[in-house]
Amino acid sequence: MAEITLWNTATRRKELFRPIDPGNVRMYLCGPTVYERAHIGNARPSVVFDVLFSLLKFSYGADCVTFVRNFTDIDDKIIAKAEQRRSQGCKNSVAELTRSIADETIRWYHEDMDSLGVARPTHEPRATEFIPQMISMIEALCSKQHAYVAEGHVLFSVDSYRAYGSLARRDLADMRAGARVEVAPYKKNPLDFVLWKPSPPGWPSWPSPWGRGRPGWHIECSAMSKQLLGKDFDIHAGGIDLVFPHHENEAAQSLCAHPGSAFANFWMHNGMLQIEGGKMAKSLGNFRTVKDLREQGIQGEVARMVLLSAHYRQPLDWTGARVDESGAVLARWRRITRDAEMSDSPDQEFLEALCDDLNTPRAIARLHRLFAAKSGSELKSSACLLGLLGTNFPPGSSAEPEAADVSEAIESLLAVRSGARAARDYRRADAIRDALIDAGVEVNDSDGDSSWRLAPGFDSDGLERIVLMAKEY
Repeated sequence: MAEITLWNTATRRKELFRPIDPGNVRMYLCGPTVYERAHIGNARPSVVFDVLFSLLKFSYGADCVTFVRNFTDIDDKIIAKAEQRRSQGCKNSVAELTRSIADETIRWYHEDMDSLGVARPTHEPRATEFIPQMISMIEALCSKQHAYVAEGHVLFSVDSYRAYGSLARRDLADMRAGARVEVAPYKKNPLDFVLWKPSPPGWPSWPSPWGRGRPGWHIECSAMSKQLLGKDFDIHAGGIDLVFPHHENEAAQSLCAHPGSAFANFWMHNGMLQIEGGKMAKSLGNFRTVKDLREQGIQGEVARMVLLSAHYRQPLDWTGARVDESGAVLARWRRITRDAEMSDSPDQEFLEALCDDLNTPRAIARLHRLFAAKSGSELKSSACLLGLLGTNFPPGSSAEPEAADVSEAIESLLAVRSGARAARDYRRADAIRDALIDAGVEVNDSDGDSSWRLAPGFDSDGLERIVLMAKEY
């Protein structure tokens, strides 16, 4: 078994991974708050930690890994969307609409993650299924003087936990001075966070010792991970934006509720995603959902390749050029692996790269070398550990053999066009370019070179025309 090293956010260093129980390796990933379509930034942790899930199953056995990814299906953002629908004339209660929105969004999320080849985790708990466990943990915190009741709310007292801020490496005094938190007169400390809060009539609510209400965000993950993985487990993962306050608060309340436990031995966080060098935002018009990618004709396997092209801890810049390059690479790889048998195990250098803190860029570089060496079997078995070149994509989501055919045909036509331009036969060069555009292929000329991408809506008719053109030329 190859040794795995992982970067631990808690210690700020790379450490040898030694599971608490090799017969039951346990990992928790903070999943989505389900009120809208998943964007490609949401997809990055799902894809990254899906690869870690695969690596752990390969290393310890498929039946020896428990992976939990939750759904936050009770949250003020979901309630706000329900209120919006009510204001637009919907007659259902806010509670009913909240449930309906969550159900719908979870279906979308599964559809989107399936298109990216993301395997279902062992458990996908919904927060609303664990309300009793949350109430029990809040009661334990109150009994240990780590939480207090104020105006119908139950709040965690950060002053009661001396190590508060240690995960995010933040000083409590500095945080208090620059706190950007909810200002509430009933808080003893501005940094105290809500464990339970009252709900107005018609809103989602559950009975509790403090009256009908709903849980705060942070307590949800603590209760679900405790119930499904135990007080101590191996890996807690999520985006870097969750380190503070969400993961800091999770750790504080879990460690205080269960003195002597470690909660999570490793904390892992992926970097943020940008679009063409800038922040992704609806206000900037560059917001991209996974569904948007499909509608633009970007195959799920290609999107997965892009999401793995940078090291998970580093920022990832999503660009059109990176999408085109990934599509072309996958098409070339499929040409030599479509009839190849899987080797018994992944290539050793490839595996060593993955075991080195999920170094996917290094692993992909090794796949390029296997392709150059025409090692189809090793390329296929190794790429499958990344979730590429396999059968884990729904129809139309992977760079299937016909995609390889069209890629080869387009590149052949562009080579003919390049020769025509060099010979100053511009009529022929323009005819090839126009025919490609008519078939649904965007051609871009820059610095004497040509690149291409399939236009949104490209279909099989376009594919057939391109293949016939290539044969004619």
